[in-house]
Amino acid sequence: RNLWINKMAEPIIKSRQAQKEINGIFTEVVCTEFSNYIFVTLTQYGKIGTLISVTPDSRSNDISTPTFSTKVLLGKDEPLTHVCAKNLATFISQEAGNRPVLLGLALKDSSIDTIKEIKDIIKSCKVW
Repeated sequence: RNLWINKMAEPIIKSRQAQKEINGIFTEVVCTEFSNYIFVTLTQYGKIGTLISVTPDSRSNDISTPTFSTKVLLGKDEPLTHVCAKNLATFISQEAGNRPVLLGLALKDSSIDTIKEIKDIIKSCKVW
């Protein structure tokens, strides 16, 4: 058997992670790029938490500012979850060519300041 390995090949699945303390809470972000969507886990508990699908709405009339649909796939389906998911995933999707985003959210603190800092962490470990 001959096994050929190209050491210079790009990985099929690209993933990066970053950690930061935000308001005294250890926060981890993991960004993974698949061919058809971006998977981002944001946790302050060390678990995936609530899983939300965020997809660009194809019915949107204005291509420059697409609207997004959120759907909780697993976990607590609360209004704040949709607000946080839409806020975080909209900028991820737009930077990634309007691809759908699968978001794992497990946050102790979901204040506006925390969300802004989390966006900065996401930018530091983006894979798209």
